[in-house]
Amino acid sequence: MKDCNQCGKCCIKYGGGDLAATQEEIDLWEIFNPSIFRFVKNNEIWFDPESGLRLKRCPFLEIEPKKHAKAQDRYTCSIYLDRPEDCRQYPSLVPEMIRDECEMIELIDLENPTKSQAKLDSLMNR
Repeated sequence: MKDCNQCGKCCIKYGGGDLAATQEEIDLWEIFNPSIFRFVKNNEIWFDPESGLRLKRCPFLEIEPKKHAKAQDRYTCSIYLDRPEDCRQYPSLVPEMIRDECEMIELIDLENPTKSQAKLDSLMNR
C-alpha cells in the first residue's frame, strides 16, 4: 500500500454532503474557527454562507500549484488540523478504498486483503 498521493478522489467524492461533523466539532468551530463555522447550517456541513445551498464539494479542498504543466493535480486541505472526524477516519476499510478507486491501493494489496487491512490500520494510526 502506498502513502497518500493527494489525488483528492476521497475529498471530491465525499465533500458534497456525504460527510458529517460532530456537535463538538461544530461547537469548537463556532468559538475558535468562525471561518469554518460559516459553512455550517443546521448542524450540517458545507453550505454556501451566502445562498444557504449545500455545496457540491468541500470549500476547503484546494489544488496545489503544479511544479510542471503535465503533473497530476494534487490537493490539500486548508483546514487539515481542524477537519471533521469523518475526514480523519478515511479510509478505514480496504473494500472502501477499492470502491472509491483510492490510489493508495496496489495490486499486491488485492492478493491479501487481511494483510492490506492491517497495513491500512497501521497507516491510519500514525
